Amino acid sequence: MTNELLIELDSYLAAGLHIGTQQKTSDMEKYIFRVRADGLYVLDIQKTDERIRQIAKLLARYDADDILVVATRQYGQAPVKKFGEITGAKTIPGRFIPGTLTNPNYAEFIEPKIIVVTDPRSDAQAVLESKQNGIPVIALCDTENLLSFVDIAVPVNNKGRKAIALVYWLLSRQILRERGEIPEDGDLDCDPSDFELKF
Repeated sequence: MTNELLIELDSYLAAGLHIGTQQKTSDMEKYIFRVRADGLYVLDIQKTDERIRQIAKLLARYDADDILVVATRQYGQAPVKKFGEITGAKTIPGRFIPGTLTNPNYAEFIEPKIIVVTDPRSDAQAVLESKQNGIPVIALCDTENLLSFVDIAVPVNNKGRKAIALVYWLLSRQILRERGEIPEDGDLDCDPSDFELKF
């Protein structure tokens, strides 16, 4: 494994990808780099970067139609929509209606083969329904998240507007690279800021 990151370390730091919370769970301990003087836990960017690569490789093996990406929280909605536009994945930005994955009589019922949630706490209903159906769950997880129903965690600040936008931009780019839709060192024709919620 090379130590080269997908983007400059400064870009990760500028987006606050590594900034955790003042709480940590034992589940997330292995992803924590250090604790700051103010009590904030700091995530290990190297581990975040490796995980983004692994997940992009995994998602690229699925048909875009079989991937569902969910974000209940406001800051996650724009990035998730944009991710869907670029990769073709199905998205649910905003409220996740109970029964979406479990009630075949519901008009919007879908059966994805894999799901990505922006925060396993605020997207708990989607996680629960995925587990009931044996759908693997990938989750963006902050230092205080629990991983009991999460199959693969991406250690990241899942509350920051810039951090969430950057993660989904990186995932989009890596997936297109893995699929061969852009060259291995190719870029998207949009910036991480295009993934951000605009006020």
